[in-house]
Amino acid sequence: MAILIVNGKNDLYLWLVKILTIHIPDTVDFDDQEALLAIATGMYGKGKLTLGQAADLAGMSKQAFMEILGDYGVSVFNFPSSDLDRDIANAKSYHL
Repeated sequence: MAILIVNGKNDLYLWLVKILTIHIPDTVDFDDQEALLAIATGMYGKGKLTLGQAADLAGMSKQAFMEILGDYGVSVFNFPSSDLDRDIANAKSYHL
């Protein structure tokens, strides 16, 4: 689905989006914002979204999103451990 937005300054923005419908039983205490946060943090944690994309999906600023990542068990430092191993090896070989 495509969404066309006009911002009042004669600028047009076109986004291609996917529509997802989730049926949550009324007996579950889970609102729309919680669902968006769960999806955004999960996708960020798996590397499917950047921090900015995940924050946008959750309807939050990057700073606010970063502050709640820990509540969902997701690290703000989202990169593979192989990157850390390489950084450590590079640091060991660096001499001042």
